[in-house]
Amino acid sequence: MLITFLSAMAIAFSGAVMPGPLLTYTVRQAFSGGLKSGLTIMLGHALLELLLVTLIFLGFDIILQSQAAQTAIGLVGGALLTYMGISMAVGAIRNTVKIALSGAASPKSMVASGFFISAMNPYFLLWWAIIGLGFLLAAYKAFGVWGAGVWFIGHIATDFLWYGFISWMIGKTRRFINENVYRWIVGALGGMLVYFGVSFVVGAVGALGK
Repeated sequence: MLITFLSAMAIAFSGAVMPGPLLTYTVRQAFSGGLKSGLTIMLGHALLELLLVTLIFLGFDIILQSQAAQTAIGLVGGALLTYMGISMAVGAIRNTVKIALSGAASPKSMVASGFFISAMNPYFLLWWAIIGLGFLLAAYKAFGVWGAGVWFIGHIATDFLWYGFISWMIGKTRRFINENVYRWIVGALGGMLVYFGVSFVVGAVGALGK
């Protein structure tokens, strides 16, 4: 069981450290709320993964692996991420973004964002369909429900540790960043979201043509 837990953490870490929409959003919110923001966002992410694991055991893994589901998520999620990124970039250009040392977004909003930004990411679904599903079912076959539970906890623990560390570091250094530098950072993060969003839409459109 210990090996199951540690292997889940190692596998999750390989995915958590990769840059993506969720990390971009977490960095943005961490300037305002520090560690609390990161942990709150991860709660939404964890709720989505719990839902996903539940669906897998109910037999919905075939749907999750389908091209139709991945294409739909790519189109809708990509469009929403692009909109979010453009809003951030425009705010930076117009100088309407400020460093708020108290949380800029409500906890409920950040939980919802953690859930939906993860759901918008086609690579998140792809990771679970190709990698996560196999390891989860292997843990289930070896130790039953307890094994699957231990694997899931190990997986989620890594997300909380890594994103918590990132948001804590940003929260500690935000007081040393002036408003102009902050504008550039927000603008760059917005540009990254636009890049991810457009990439998802292009990938989904390409899949429709096959």
